[in-house]
Amino acid sequence: MIRIGFLEVGWLDILDVGLVALLLYQIYNVVRGSVASRVFAGYLLVYLVYLLVKALQLHLLTTILGYFISVGALALIIIFQQEIRRFLMLIGKGTNVMNNRYLRKWLFRQPIQPEPVMSLRPVLEACKILAAEFAGGLIVLRKNDDLEKYAQSGEAINATLSRPLLLAIFNQYSPLHDGAVIISDEKIRAARCILPVSDDSDLPTSLGFRHRAAIGMSEATDAAVIAISEETGRLSLAINGQFHIGLGIAELEERLAVYLTEPTQDKKE
Repeated sequence: MIRIGFLEVGWLDILDVGLVALLLYQIYNVVRGSVASRVFAGYLLVYLVYLLVKALQLHLLTTILGYFISVGALALIIIFQQEIRRFLMLIGKGTNVMNNRYLRKWLFRQPIQPEPVMSLRPVLEACKILAAEFAGGLIVLRKNDDLEKYAQSGEAINATLSRPLLLAIFNQYSPLHDGAVIISDEKIRAARCILPVSDDSDLPTSLGFRHRAAIGMSEATDAAVIAISEETGRLSLAINGQFHIGLGIAELEERLAVYLTEPTQDKKE
């Protein structure tokens, strides 16, 4: 027990405060940069006012704010549907035993195998050409999550990954150039795939459907999504709901190499 002034603080109190701080930090990471962040800040401010008026024993105002807080909790669940889903997905991915190499070794006595590294060269070369020709494109690189339902929305390819094939798919005269290409395990699994579109109202209005689809896919899965602008030729990368615009080939390669090879349990939302 530690005494600070008139307060007596135990180790369990310190642990409690630390866990609450960690929870609030994770919530902040999930809602950061979205409309939900302002809603959350407003609700938190109202709650602090509620605690203040309750401490001052302003009974009428306490009662009114108390009703608002109780009803507001239900409203927050409705407002934060997407953020709650992303938060639960983050927890699920981080605690997935089958994706944790060291837990697999300890629980199932499986030897740790080196993580396969996808060859990014064909993808990067195709992106460079598509950007130079203002051809436009949307490329999904699988990490761990199953993308089968998204692949089924397009045309099955199941061909070895290569630059010529990517260029042929995104050729403006190709019937497969609309939609996204899904790449997994050195193979182009499908083309002309339909991706979920982000509904984040804070996104710049200059972002078109292709870029919003890239962000939406990165919010729904742990895939890395490359978007190539048909108007400007800019290369952009969406990872975990974060969008990086106007990347050079070298920076794109670096970001992809780091993200696709980092362990799932260590990744940040």
